[in-house]
Amino acid sequence: MRRLVLASASPRRLALLAQIGVTPDDVIAADIDETPLVGETPRRLASRLAREKAQAVRADGARVLAADTVVAVGRRVLPKAETEQEARACLALLSGRSHRVYTGVALASPEGGLRERLVETRVAFKRLTRADIEAYIASDEWRAKAGGYAAQGLAARFIISIIGSYSSVVGLPLYETALLLEGGQ
Repeated sequence: MRRLVLASASPRRLALLAQIGVTPDDVIAADIDETPLVGETPRRLASRLAREKAQAVRADGARVLAADTVVAVGRRVLPKAETEQEARACLALLSGRSHRVYTGVALASPEGGLRERLVETRVAFKRLTRADIEAYIASDEWRAKAGGYAAQGLAARFIISIIGSYSSVVGLPLYETALLLEGGQ
């Protein structure tokens, strides 16, 4: 089997890969501009960023696996919250409603080929109280998380339902990733 490089510094993605028995030979974080293009839909953004990350990381003779997760309410892309103010705004917007999580996955071959998948998952949040939001902000778990929350952590108690792939919401759709790695479409 050829070497595999994960184009992400995310510990969650490493842990998810381990769940399906995959250990990358190397981890190299892709450094790309993640700013949405004018008029770009959330689903196209997730796909484009996964592709660009896979193509940005070059490793001799290795396959490169990359992913990107986008949280959206309608066409509005929520940020990877960096400040408490951003996290509060995300949580307030998600409160009591459904949103979509798009995760693009791309696998670049050493020969220059690229295969990809896009997974869409619908997530419904309970109506959050001010105390819910403030307790979550105090946890610091929201930092650098798309949409300002981590489904695999304390925010799990906010989630009423998930229609689609739970692992995609965490950051890597495992079924689709396994298909790509096994050479399936």
